Amino acid sequence: MSKFLRNALIGGAALAGAAAWALAPRSFNDKRRNFVPVIPDVWYAHRGLHDAGSGLVGVTDIPDYGGDNPVSAQADTADASIAENADYVALARRMALKAGYGTPDVTGPLAPENSLAAFAAACEAGYGIELDLQLTLDGQVVVVHDADLLRVAGDPRRIEDLTYDELTRIPLFPAANGSKPGDLKAAPLPGAEEKVPLVVTPPTAPTGYYQHVPLFSDVLKVVAGRAPLIVEYKFSNNQAWGEREVELMEKGHALLEAYSGPYVIESFHPGAVNWYKEHHPDVCRGQLSWPAKLGKNGPAEWAAGLLAFDWLSRPDFIAYDWTGGSSPQVRLARAMGAITVSWTVRSSAELADCDQFFDHHIFEAFVPDDIR
Repeated sequence: MSKFLRNALIGGAALAGAAAWALAPRSFNDKRRNFVPVIPDVWYAHRGLHDAGSGLVGVTDIPDYGGDNPVSAQADTADASIAENADYVALARRMALKAGYGTPDVTGPLAPENSLAAFAAACEAGYGIELDLQLTLDGQVVVVHDADLLRVAGDPRRIEDLTYDELTRIPLFPAANGSKPGDLKAAPLPGAEEKVPLVVTPPTAPTGYYQHVPLFSDVLKVVAGRAPLIVEYKFSNNQAWGEREVELMEKGHALLEAYSGPYVIESFHPGAVNWYKEHHPDVCRGQLSWPAKLGKNGPAEWAAGLLAFDWLSRPDFIAYDWTGGSSPQVRLARAMGAITVSWTVRSSAELADCDQFFDHHIFEAFVPDDIR
């Protein structure tokens, strides 16, 4: 064997070993020592079972999908999937009504994403729930996905700049502003698109039925152990780590520690998952990721997409964009013992494409089983 070939083989073996070390999940002995629970084997409704918001195609009646109805860049808009979307919206509304939210004559959304009604609807349907945590200006832990309210309420202001009291007076997908069941996003409020936005918080709560950004503590009261939770700690900058990030971790976990129902946690931020590794090793933890592009998303996001920071968090599960289930890094992590969870599957066609690569699924915009 030539010296060049020998060195190449040694280098390749070292590289493979380094990759395996970097991607390795938490060890079996560590899980056993800390009595770590497994992820319950159910379907997980993305941001609750909702009739307005993420992943929908912006429609209620087939076949009219044009006009002012926005279409999600991620939504599967094949005819079969659009029909599935309508079934999903109808199920969300039916389950929300069953849970006691709204009445059949409500023309606007009954259960917008990440609302108490959406979580209650998921419980009624027998699904698990995926949800997102952030901090308000006054340090309250609330459940909301985006850094601002533009998509879900037409209000461009950021969560971190609003108090919880203000959030209770800002309806999600306001019917008074034209929102309706099946909408993907809310229309901007008057003044929202000015160079300096002119939106202000109403002095009083709106009249009639509406849902608002809820406190995490109230969500836990509504769920009350009826559905397992995947709790995501959400940050606007996954490379920053400071007092506010730690505050969210501490306050979020304090609420979970007092909660008796089943849950696991996840985050795109390796520091957040590592926080659980260091402070609460008995909690099942997951690393969120996706197949980022080096040229488009930068080296840090690209490396995170390769699961290169798993050495820091040593997750129990990998929650990965469903399109990347067949990637070498996800396959290798799974082969070494990591549970895999897809996000977010939005049609039966997408499910068929990715099901073999994942152990559990986070879904929306279609009904993945026989609940009708």
